[in-house]
Amino acid sequence: MGDTHRTRPVAAARSGAGGTVDGVQTRTGRGADTREAIMAAAERLYAEHGLSSVSNRQIGEAAGQGNTTAVSYHFGSKATLVRAIMTRHGTQVDTIRTRHVEAAGDSSELRDWVGCLLRPVTEHHAALGLPSWHARFAAQVMTDPLMRTLVEDESLTRDSLRRTLQGLGRCLYDIVPPEIRPLRAEMARHLITHVCAERERTLAEAATEPGPSWERTADALEDALVGLLAAPTTRH
Repeated sequence: MGDTHRTRPVAAARSGAGGTVDGVQTRTGRGADTREAIMAAAERLYAEHGLSSVSNRQIGEAAGQGNTTAVSYHFGSKATLVRAIMTRHGTQVDTIRTRHVEAAGDSSELRDWVGCLLRPVTEHHAALGLPSWHARFAAQVMTDPLMRTLVEDESLTRDSLRRTLQGLGRCLYDIVPPEIRPLRAEMARHLITHVCAERERTLAEAATEPGPSWERTADALEDALVGLLAAPTTRH
């Protein structure tokens, strides 16, 4: 009985139990820190060099990991790592978007729902401060067919985004033919993604305060998106 009690802390540490044992951080705590370091390093390297040009070894070294298999150990594959990074940011954007959607209520104004789609993204980028890499990283992800599919499938499970898309659909129902809407949605996605990436690059190079600049970017994007989504169509 006494031997069992003496071995429990060791067993807990080996199994990855969280917290501390006699003031020593257990594997779960260290593992969480390592995962965060890997995600931060990967996001920066992918943003700067592209998804296909960065190896797991380079990410591990940038994250301060002496073990060359650290990335594979914690994430298994590049797709899992990319999705983990995007999910972390997506969760934060979702919190902001939920607030915007609740404020929009049952609005029938297209601009209100465009704001729900766009402004949570720019507000999140502004909150990241300087330097940041997420907008450029997201642009890399969205131009990779496999990674884009993984991210889009996950994002569509979020209630705030579904409600936003439903609000946009109601506003466009009598304006844009149904066969045109998917193409315009794709255009809108590209516009938001790449304009934000360019704004982040400009801010990184200029090292200026991000707040006002992101707000101005959101204003310009909102005007452009309202015009894009509701533009007259060519009749064939």
